[in-house]
Amino acid sequence: MSFSKWIGGALGWSFGGPIGAIIGLAIGSVIDAMADGGGNPLLGERESRGRQRTTYRTQPRQRPQTQSGDFEVSLLVLASVVIKADGKQDQRELDFVRQQFTNMYGKARANHAFKLFKNISKQHVSVRPVCLQIRQMMDHPSRLQLMHFLFGIAKADGTVTNDEERQIYTMAGYLGISSRDYESIKAMFYNSSDNAYKVLEITKSASVDEIKKAYRKMAKKYHPDKVIHLGKEHQEGAEEKFRQVQAAYEQIQKERGF
Repeated sequence: MSFSKWIGGALGWSFGGPIGAIIGLAIGSVIDAMADGGGNPLLGERESRGRQRTTYRTQPRQRPQTQSGDFEVSLLVLASVVIKADGKQDQRELDFVRQQFTNMYGKARANHAFKLFKNISKQHVSVRPVCLQIRQMMDHPSRLQLMHFLFGIAKADGTVTNDEERQIYTMAGYLGISSRDYESIKAMFYNSSDNAYKVLEITKSASVDEIKKAYRKMAKKYHPDKVIHLGKEHQEGAEEKFRQVQAAYEQIQKERGF
């Protein structure tokens, strides 16, 4: 699949708003040859789509369906910010992004995505408007999946720095992620005595009944079927969250003996 067909067929609502502007600049850097002989057909398609679609600035009656490509470019944009949060681009973090995209999309599509990612990384991304667009257009389970991926990037070099954590925390607020959900996902990437409880969004003082209830709630929240609309390529990441919820519950079971 050519780059133009990949990007032209993959995106929905992300063709508009601040994300669309970022992607447009990145595309211009990747496909300069498309300007020969009558302009860039991809950008023409983008303008046509934009006229048919409600942008993030107008409150839609119903949230549009997030396509796999919308999720993909949202990841690329936010990941480019997280990777630069500590003032450097660690090769291990870049390798993590490439590997994750290869695992999800296959080598050819991942190569296209990484070309775009490198050009996005050269831009200054204004986090707030990007996150507000995602918050309005993307469903909550998909936004939780974004958080999980971003922490994975930050942890790829072995440590989540304070700068990276602050950046992800700021994004979580703009994305409409509650502090409980944020702490739950964060706990999946740290080792401490109470992390299992944080993953289940409870305290160590919780009763056995409360623990069981919390597990059922979190298993439902993080069930892979919640992101089935993104395609099977994104369900693997959702399954990882689901496994971590199960592992947290089993750890508490073992500690409490029930």
